[in-house]
Amino acid sequence: MSNQVGQDRKVTIGSYFALAFAVVFFSGLLQSNEWYGVFDFTTLNGSFGSVVHSVNETADGIQTASTSMRGQGGSGARDGFLFALTLIPTVMFALGMINVLEHYGALDAARKILTSLLRPLMGIPGNSGLALIASLQSTDAGAAMTRQLKDNGHLNKRQTDVFTMFQFSAGAAIVNFFSSGAVLFTLTNADGTPAVTSSIGLAVVIMFVFKFVGANMFRLYLNITEGKVNEEDLKPEMKEETA
Repeated sequence: MSNQVGQDRKVTIGSYFALAFAVVFFSGLLQSNEWYGVFDFTTLNGSFGSVVHSVNETADGIQTASTSMRGQGGSGARDGFLFALTLIPTVMFALGMINVLEHYGALDAARKILTSLLRPLMGIPGNSGLALIASLQSTDAGAAMTRQLKDNGHLNKRQTDVFTMFQFSAGAAIVNFFSSGAVLFTLTNADGTPAVTSSIGLAVVIMFVFKFVGANMFRLYLNITEGKVNEEDLKPEMKEETA
């Protein structure tokens, strides 16, 4: 019932403002230690501190070595539990923010604007747009928001599967690429010429294109193995969006 009410809610100018804020907040555009970093998801999500796991005495005095909250040398179920524990703040923060943004109509605005784009590209509704943007910065946030969309009836099983394929081929593509992969473009040969002849922009475009290619290959696989989706297979709220 609540989903139906959300579908009938009028999209206002405030909804578009909420959507614009959500796009900036989850996109990583403002990720920085400057004051404007308070409007970025990753910056506000922060990080755990380091703990000392060994103390080594040197000729110059005492030198300490540190590691992450998970420690060093862990394995098995116990280390897996600690890893899962580190994901909880990210997931809780992402779900809390998406609920606030949904209250102000961001998902309704996304559905109205992006459905005509995302449905032909991947067969998913436009209100998946925020989860798509979040997944480019954080795999945890993208996964949590996608699960919420499915639980609230905005995505059916097949749409969730296709969308998941999009997310986890090059997961958190923007953050991972610019934090590690982009450094390759600064390498030079002995004569000073660039070692990598391509450009960062081209690499980003290729990543995006093949994320869509991967999603549609899986979409094709589902059509072959399970048959094409009939209109009656869609949930009521999905029918409204395709009407």
